[in-house]
Amino acid sequence: LLSKGAKVVMLNRNPQKAEDTIKTLKEDLGNDIDVSNIQMDLAEQASVKRAAEEVLNTVPRIDALICNAAIAQVPTQKLTVDGFESQMGTNHFGNFTLQALLYPRIEESKGRIVVVGSMGYNLGIKTIQFDDLNRDKNYNPNGIYSQSKLAQIMCVYELQDQLKAAGQSDVKAYACHPGASSTSLIKTSGGLMTRFVWQLMKISPLVQSAEKGAYPQLMCATEPDLDQTAFYGPTGRSNWTGPVGAHTLEPHAKDKEVAKKLWEVSETKTGVKFNIQQPVSA
Repeated sequence: LLSKGAKVVMLNRNPQKAEDTIKTLKEDLGNDIDVSNIQMDLAEQASVKRAAEEVLNTVPRIDALICNAAIAQVPTQKLTVDGFESQMGTNHFGNFTLQALLYPRIEESKGRIVVVGSMGYNLGIKTIQFDDLNRDKNYNPNGIYSQSKLAQIMCVYELQDQLKAAGQSDVKAYACHPGASSTSLIKTSGGLMTRFVWQLMKISPLVQSAEKGAYPQLMCATEPDLDQTAFYGPTGRSNWTGPVGAHTLEPHAKDKEVAKKLWEVSETKTGVKFNIQQPVSA
């Protein structure tokens, strides 16, 4: 995006890593690129709200909000400061709040929201377990990760329905996933055995580069006239690697009744709502 002249605002929790990244980008692309960082921790609702306020105060236009950050396979149950299970709180509730707060600017800009899910959405139970969102009864790191990614994806399609109901066609919302990509996600939050297995997988043909893993979200952020109803990601072996395209999304990810309830629960738990405006007739 920077190489094509875009202005990029990163929302990162680690200021030093952000500073190092900006330095590397300028070394690669030149000092004239327009890139900056605003500190934000998706696991803390207050941090998300502060960051969103700073974005609204400093960024006059949002062509694409790319919700990529996540944690995965946290070995034991941990709660955020807001009382959410850590993966659900970071991956779903944090991103939900960010999208809702930045939505008015995205609407003004006729922009897009791109949510990076995971094929892991299909590895757990095939619905949202509303009676135990924190997994107090039966914590499983893969199961709750799957729930968080299913929740993210379901809310994309619920947002599409709400935009359509309001007659709002200026804003687009897309769901995608990176396949199996060689990133530090598991290394950052996974347990010892999970990290060991992942290190072995990263040197196999089953895993693609981090750069290729970014292609689906890049396409969703920039490609004109892209079908919003699809789920985008690698189309090769098990949808882990290969050329980017649309592929099948399992029916439970578009369960309207569950998605509508999830949306309402998310609004209640975060205290934040999307303010979708109906277009004004000329």
